[in-house]
Amino acid sequence: MAITAAMVKELRDSTGAGMMDAKKALTETDGDMDAAVDWLRTKGLAKAAKKSGRTAAEGLVAVVVDGGTGVAVEVNSETDFVGKNAEFQEMVSGIATAALGVDSVDALVAADMGGKTVGDVVTDKIATIGENMSVRRMAKISGGTVVSYVHNAAAAGMGKIGVLVAMDGGDEAFGKQVAMHIAAVNPAALSEADMDPAVVEKEKQVQMDIARESGKPEQVIEKMIVGRMKKFVAEATLLNQSFVVNPDLTVEAAATEAGATITGFARLEVGEGIEVEKEDFAAEVAKAVQG
Repeated sequence: MAITAAMVKELRDSTGAGMMDAKKALTETDGDMDAAVDWLRTKGLAKAAKKSGRTAAEGLVAVVVDGGTGVAVEVNSETDFVGKNAEFQEMVSGIATAALGVDSVDALVAADMGGKTVGDVVTDKIATIGENMSVRRMAKISGGTVVSYVHNAAAAGMGKIGVLVAMDGGDEAFGKQVAMHIAAVNPAALSEADMDPAVVEKEKQVQMDIARESGKPEQVIEKMIVGRMKKFVAEATLLNQSFVVNPDLTVEAAATEAGATITGFARLEVGEGIEVEKEDFAAEVAKAVQG
């Protein structure tokens, strides 16, 4: 029986197996979908499907810099323990290197990594390690100089927080200081011009509502809002923040002293924004007993 691409896709979607494994299973079973699923299970290649519903909020962020280009990639796992696994770390490093050649997560998942797609490599690793995993996010920046920093490093170039800084002028030592500042302070944007207008407007409305509760006249409120929004922008934007290395200077002023112009940054933190369902110990035991 001819094995079609649609059949391979259907089997991959239902089992989480890699493309080549799905094709081989269908070939071995003459296109019988149910038999192919059983074939994959006996080979230990369908485990991934059982893991795919579980929340992967741990893992690692890896950073790679090549000349004036840098990438940061977040690869998630279910437990922090896997982040310490040498096999997982090797895979994450390879995925980050592959990310240098693409511009989106979708393209990264489809990118070649040692003869397989990144997506298939991850699926295979799910089967061997036994935890759900995913390539969640990537960030890519370019500049005259790109400097990277990893906080809470688990291995070279990977840890819980990965930061990239792009700048013209300056030196790597200053770039590293800025990257450490970004890791600690987590600015929302480079400058006021880069902020999301919706975020700014929402904050302005909140501050206006707070000010009106005071019962002050509208003209007084307007002046209050100007000051409060100026403070909000200063705290949210990298260039306007007080530099952690020297709080007497803003980051922009420190960059000027260092002969640098910061042109961009990226910061990825493992699990940021993922909601993890909490269960008490008794509930976990009960679920395990019920299978």
